[in-house]
Amino acid sequence: MSEKFDSPRLAINRVYTRRGDAGQTSLVGGQRVAKDDIRIEAFGTTDELNSFVGVARETARELGTPVAELGSILVRVQHELFNAGSILATLPEDVHPKQARITGAEAEQLEREMDRMNEGLPSLRSFVLPGGCRMNAELHVCRTVCRRAERICVTMGALADPEVVRYLNRLSDAFFVWSRWASWRLGIPETLWEPNEAAAARE
Repeated sequence: MSEKFDSPRLAINRVYTRRGDAGQTSLVGGQRVAKDDIRIEAFGTTDELNSFVGVARETARELGTPVAELGSILVRVQHELFNAGSILATLPEDVHPKQARITGAEAEQLEREMDRMNEGLPSLRSFVLPGGCRMNAELHVCRTVCRRAERICVTMGALADPEVVRYLNRLSDAFFVWSRWASWRLGIPETLWEPNEAAAARE
């Protein structure tokens, strides 16, 4: 069963308001909180992740056909991250029934995509290092920022929506699969972790 949310009701006519000059900002319910409040840190980090996803999406667009499917997925993920930010920026008592948020459907969709895209990948015999191609590296940046957003939400405890925590946990796994899938589709070998490539092992 699909779930429809309210469309945004915004009128952004001026970017600066001067209201945050003293180090405070507003939640969706209008409450003023410090800009280093953990709730602000949570949706701020989710916003940071969204920006990195945008970079990866542009790389996918430039690369074209081999990774076009992933480009479409990343657009959807950007919308989902905005939905996550909406709920993170709202106190539980202020959440509207039709407010944009994360549901179980998002994590389940990621699982289906991971299972399908992981099928053709070679088995791993070591950890992989980010890199080999730009898209692989960008997706690993997304993965690590996603993990940070997840950790912040976990620190929030009961203040965080459990579906957001679940989604971020699943999404970070998806970024890992997508990084491998992108390299595979582009025909670029992965860089495996070799402990004895360290300087100490070469002395």
